[in-house]
Amino acid sequence: MTTEMIEKFIENKNRKGIAVNIHFRERSTVTGLFIQGTDYHELKSKNFWRIVSSTYLSEWKQTENINLARIYNGISFTRLSDGQ
Repeated sequence: MTTEMIEKFIENKNRKGIAVNIHFRERSTVTGLFIQGTDYHELKSKNFWRIVSSTYLSEWKQTENINLARIYNGISFTRLSDGQ
């Protein structure tokens, strides 16, 4: 997916702070939250996205520890959908 497509989906007012399903070409679907850290704009310009998976969401909401997130390449996304 392109940066613009991803940005349009995740920056929708109804999806701010809500986990989404991220579908990939080569791996299983990940449910997670897109994180806007200090390097958000730099990563976005390269179509990279920092995401906290649903496994660590409760811990993220308490600590906001950036080490709980992983960086994914947006080019490997096939589509985004609303999470649970």
